[in-house]
Amino acid sequence: MSNPEHHPRSAAREVWQGRLGIRRPKRPVFAGLYGVVVLALVALAVVDASSHAGGGSARTNLTLMAPAAPGGGWDLAARESQQAMRSSGVVNNVQVVNVPGAGGTIGLSQTVGRKGDESLLMVTGTVMLGAINVTGSDHTMADTTPIARLADDYLVVVVPSDSPFQTIEDLLEAWRQNPSGTTVGGGSLGGSDHLLAGLLARESGIDPEKLNYLAYSGGGEVTTALLSHTVHAGISGYNDFSDQIETGRFRALGLSAEDPIDGIDVPTFIEQGVDVALPNWRGVMAPPGLTEEETQELRDIVTEMAASEEWADAVSRNRWKDTFMVGEEFEEFLTTETARIDQIVEELGL
Repeated sequence: MSNPEHHPRSAAREVWQGRLGIRRPKRPVFAGLYGVVVLALVALAVVDASSHAGGGSARTNLTLMAPAAPGGGWDLAARESQQAMRSSGVVNNVQVVNVPGAGGTIGLSQTVGRKGDESLLMVTGTVMLGAINVTGSDHTMADTTPIARLADDYLVVVVPSDSPFQTIEDLLEAWRQNPSGTTVGGGSLGGSDHLLAGLLARESGIDPEKLNYLAYSGGGEVTTALLSHTVHAGISGYNDFSDQIETGRFRALGLSAEDPIDGIDVPTFIEQGVDVALPNWRGVMAPPGLTEEETQELRDIVTEMAASEEWADAVSRNRWKDTFMVGEEFEEFLTTETARIDQIVEELGL
């Protein structure tokens, strides 16, 4: 993704050169002096604007990158952030771009390539940490500038309404009997859906390496696979399946939260005796190479958004859990979370 910039000094230089190339009739001396003074003032203004552009550009124009296709969890987080920033007046102009592929690592690569660009924020989370490991990505979170953790989403295991599996234990029992013959569909390889499938398998005595997992680009494709009975069970964020659950087309067997979540009438795996929990956190990162002032400005922007009524409404409406953290606290979380996900990937043989 390219982001060509036209520097104000270049614009001033073009104007200056254009004027030098135009032959004009002789003017009185005072008119010539007036023109020189005006041009000098314009040049000073351009230099001054340029020196202050970095501090205010994020407030004027900000791009939120969802490193996934439209309609998924990262896209939802990006668009809810966009709406909250606009409505609360935190940023004048906010746009969302989608860069799908490889569990978000394509978007990560493009973000790293935007070194020094303080007008970009990339949405990230659990999925990307696993994908970095599994795909052998050239870049990691350490190559970006951490800004903030926003909220936690939770995963749900579902089956079609005509499935013989009534509970999570029914599914796990069939899985134990025929590991490779029980197909589970979810998001990208190494992502949170894949990790949850592996954790459920391991906890239930199933060899994770025998896991028959089919990776799809998002919840929409998993829904199609479930309705066509291509897979026996599906895993995705609760919001991806909520409509199908509420209309009765899908049966929800378990939620990946540690404790029950308000507004989600699905028992956790822990409540059902399966000791597995996996929050799917959402956060935002900036490109590398920012100054301390630019980094702080982005942190301030996201902090103000997170404190707005519009964001509180988004968290409630989407049944997220507010886990906001910023600065050093978020950096420390990233360090421990990366180590935790890497350990899970290694233990599961993914």
